[in-house]
Amino acid sequence: MFKLLFSPSQDTALTNLGLLVMRLWLGSAMFFNHGIEKLTHFKDISPNFADPLGIGQPVSLALVMFAEVVGSVLLIMGLLTRFAALMLVIDLFVAFLMVHQSALSGKNSGELAFIYLSGFMVLLITGGGMISLDMVVFGKSKKS
Repeated sequence: MFKLLFSPSQDTALTNLGLLVMRLWLGSAMFFNHGIEKLTHFKDISPNFADPLGIGQPVSLALVMFAEVVGSVLLIMGLLTRFAALMLVIDLFVAFLMVHQSALSGKNSGELAFIYLSGFMVLLITGGGMISLDMVVFGKSKKS
């Protein structure tokens, strides 16, 4: 039992299950904890929203909202996973670097953005795995 739990595994079924869990977990957390709020309270949030790129607060909020709503839904579905992860990586990279100024603690901590960023970076690198709509739409008929 311990060997199964702790030994490095090359079991593709477990890897693909892990990618599914990561997609569902991070995508749902981003959608429900961040995306929905921006979508439903756009007018209230917009005047005070950060504008790190100097493109205007409503445009910055719209881009972030798009990434956090559309990107999250695509991740949950496992469709266009790398594109969705890329949108969220850019969103969180800007948030961590420019809005939170790379702070991992203190008043303006970007720790949560940093943690999300790491998970979305993994999905950008790996893709959605075999348990995804990407596999249905774009996959090969046999394992590579």
